[in-house]
Amino acid sequence: HKSDARHAVGFALLTGCTIASYTLVDKLAVAVWLIPPLIQDWATNLGRVVLMTPLALKSRAELAPTWRRAWKEIVGIAILCPLSYILVLTAMVFTPVSLVAPAREVSILFAALMGAHLLREGDVMRRAVAAAGMVLGMSGLALG
Repeated sequence: HKSDARHAVGFALLTGCTIASYTLVDKLAVAVWLIPPLIQDWATNLGRVVLMTPLALKSRAELAPTWRRAWKEIVGIAILCPLSYILVLTAMVFTPVSLVAPAREVSILFAALMGAHLLREGDVMRRAVAAAGMVLGMSGLALG
């Protein structure tokens, strides 16, 4: 079990570093190179489409039932996710990235609380401690 935990922590740290990297690149794009947030988001989404289309086409049979069952939710997410990131990019034009980036990750807190409460995923205390740690970290960045 220790090995599994180490792998999980390693992947979590790698994920955090990846998010930090693309957040800094996005900050440079919109605040230094003055690329409009809408164009920045459009370009990154185009890159994702180019990378993911071959995989989606290869997995068409597996994706079809999900599309039929949840197409409204999929379309809603396809609209709202880019819109939310365009707002984040717009905030980065005027605000230090050290304030915008942590605030953007508040969604993780909501997901942890909903997972514990609505989905009854368990480990409520561990989730609460981790969420409190995130709040303290965000507060420290905001005050720091």
